[in-house]
Amino acid sequence: MSDLISRKEFIKKSSGAAISVGLMGGISTMLISCSRPALDLLIKNGSIIDGTGKSEFPADIGIRDGKIVAIENYGILKDDNSIKTIDAKNLKVTPGFIDIHSHTDTGLFINPNAESKIRQGVTTEVAGQDGSSVAPRKNNSDDDDEYEVGNKSWSTFPEFFKLLEENKTAVNFVTFVGQGTLRGFVVGQDDRIATLEEIEQMKKLAMEAFDQGVFGISSGLEYTPGSFASTEEISELCKVMKNRGGIYATHMRNEADTVLEAITEAIQIGKAAGVPVNISHLKLQGKANWNKIDQALASIEDANSNGYRVTFDRYPYTAFSTGLSNLFPLWSRDGGRERFLERLQIKNDLIEIKKYVLDKVASLSSWDAVLIAGVKKENNKKFEGKTIQQITLETKEDPFEFTRKLLIDENGSVSMCGFGMNEENTSRILAHPLCMVASDASARATYGKLSEGSPHPRSYGTFPRFLGRYVRQNNIVTLPEAIRKITSFPAETLGISNRGVIAKGKMADVVCFDYENIIDKSDYVNPHQYSQGVQYMVVNGELVIEKSEHTGKLPGQILRNS
Repeated sequence: MSDLISRKEFIKKSSGAAISVGLMGGISTMLISCSRPALDLLIKNGSIIDGTGKSEFPADIGIRDGKIVAIENYGILKDDNSIKTIDAKNLKVTPGFIDIHSHTDTGLFINPNAESKIRQGVTTEVAGQDGSSVAPRKNNSDDDDEYEVGNKSWSTFPEFFKLLEENKTAVNFVTFVGQGTLRGFVVGQDDRIATLEEIEQMKKLAMEAFDQGVFGISSGLEYTPGSFASTEEISELCKVMKNRGGIYATHMRNEADTVLEAITEAIQIGKAAGVPVNISHLKLQGKANWNKIDQALASIEDANSNGYRVTFDRYPYTAFSTGLSNLFPLWSRDGGRERFLERLQIKNDLIEIKKYVLDKVASLSSWDAVLIAGVKKENNKKFEGKTIQQITLETKEDPFEFTRKLLIDENGSVSMCGFGMNEENTSRILAHPLCMVASDASARATYGKLSEGSPHPRSYGTFPRFLGRYVRQNNIVTLPEAIRKITSFPAETLGISNRGVIAKGKMADVVCFDYENIIDKSDYVNPHQYSQGVQYMVVNGELVIEKSEHTGKLPGQILRNS
């Protein structure tokens, strides 16, 4: 029995030998664990822009177990003490970008790689915007065709989160609860005043949503049924957030002729509810309104000077994107999709509807400012990527009649791009210290179902366009300030304390990009083109982009407000 030794003695004697000769095949898992390198990933030789707005500095970053554990001068962290090393020479190394106004939610079931966003540097998507969220919902919801994905079905946020965690995703996921979704769930699609009992029911559902992890309440006050709510109703609903750390994010009631009044309403809601406000995609739509930029910004600045937190976001484009039905008056959409489609075929209603639509198109300039971005029926695909003016010159149809018939044929579901803003205001808004950058778009891909249609190029290009065109080429802000706008600023706005900056102990969401070459490639004619410049990207410590290619890893997490 003298040849036998105890397990404890074996470990003691063999571990030293194993370390001295290196790890080889056949060594036990236990011994490999004992000899694991100190780092999972080393990012060396990069120029760090930490997200705070401070100047860049040279340093190496060490990552372990999904977190940043070391930031040291070049050469202190060793390659042989890391499982994998990235050489970030000539690259900027920043926190992962946070898209504070995104529409990526159910699309993650179709393609969890989040291709067009990941390749821009986006590590966190903030969904549930413009008053519409994935929950709460009923099985007979008016939006079933938008939210059902394959055999997946849910009614609550926990059910959706569970499905998304099982499906996995490349990006982190944050959501708001939609005021329009809540109103549709409780009141329905009709234009009427909510009763006190209904308001209390909406508040109860909102509180449940916060308990389940949402970060705020969003509104889309140009869309039904949320648009049917009064200022007072929305203020009362938002009061549930006062002691929960949530924010009110609003697509305002108007972004054109009465935009200044809409800004005032947004600020009033924040004041009445005692909550921070973020104005979604701040814009002044229509040439007649471009000169209101000074008043718009002054209103927001004054609110902040008086102790209220009011911020805004914007995408770096002069065209917006919405549903084609948004060209039509609110009253015509009262009662939901079926009633809208009925009114499009009632002669007496059409007289007033047509006048409203023609006035709205004229405010943009002409039908050449309205581009068909997405349809569902194959026979209408030929219209995608063309303006209504182009189409009707070819078909010899009246533009309004074409629009009306297309909406009926597509069951009311047609997406459009509208060209209504100018470059000067876009630059001023993006450069403003209270502005964050957001895509207002969902993740797409150059293959599969998400490659269909002719989406707004912001789905593919928002962040590289901001950095490449507006910062590098046009110098609207410094690069460190630009990075702050897309990292720590949105993290702070949302109350996410462990992301958004490069610092020890923070989650390892990191982007390495070539600043001299980062730029968007997507345009309105050929939108399905990935941006260039992002060389490496890390999400929760795992490499998702390596040498500009997607690794296929899906380390994204659902972030819950706590």
